[in-house]
Amino acid sequence: MLNDFDGKVVLVTGAGSGIGREAALAFAARGALVFGADTNEQGLAETRALVEKAGGKVQVARVDVSSEEDVAIFLSRIAADAGRLDAAFNNAGITGGAHRIEDYPTDDFDRVLCTNLRSVFLCMKHELPLLKRSGGGVICNTASVAALTGPGGMCAYAASKHGIHGLTRVAAMENAAHGIRVNALAPGWTETPMVVTASAQNPSFAAQTTNAIPAKRGGKPTEIAEAAVWLCSGAASYVFGQMLIVDGGMTIGGFAY
Repeated sequence: MLNDFDGKVVLVTGAGSGIGREAALAFAARGALVFGADTNEQGLAETRALVEKAGGKVQVARVDVSSEEDVAIFLSRIAADAGRLDAAFNNAGITGGAHRIEDYPTDDFDRVLCTNLRSVFLCMKHELPLLKRSGGGVICNTASVAALTGPGGMCAYAASKHGIHGLTRVAAMENAAHGIRVNALAPGWTETPMVVTASAQNPSFAAQTTNAIPAKRGGKPTEIAEAAVWLCSGAASYVFGQMLIVDGGMTIGGFAY
């Protein structure tokens, strides 16, 4: 087992389930002290128990990443308790409802943008000073294949994920000289609890989507988490401002021969 994160401090948002939970487990397994954040306190407690059962080190906190006060307090806690930050996986997000643009509730649009995009801005705003103080580090932001495509009915989600792509590139440009790498991760259809619930509500859509993926299956949260860990590791030391697509070939385009 690799221990390349031994002695390092890693922040993971959305750590209460899905990709965030698997990332917390993976970082901890490689030696990191993980600080996990989520609004789902039960999920956080479960993540903490899983990490500790595996022999890892983790602290958790209920954080609303769309609240600057919550984010600032969380980063202050990391600075006080650990004295440094080496990597941050800004992963928390929601899908929002599915409506045509002309029918999309404005309040829902604002909520999705706030939770998905404003949160990444706020997290980086408060992570970057601590990363610089620690001598550099890495940020990975969770975007989506919706940062490349236009999924009908999901204008808020797509707008937020396109925004994360742009925000990531600006942050990468501004901070490369400070020894800080910033990249984005673009998962495709991933079998997280959120997606499993949505699939159960619309099984025909789920079947159609899965069939359109060249790999003929959805991704596992562990597969996406491993890509995030790689982007935050020394193995990706020359990767700056990129968006890594992990989607089973979903966005290849074209047709099978």
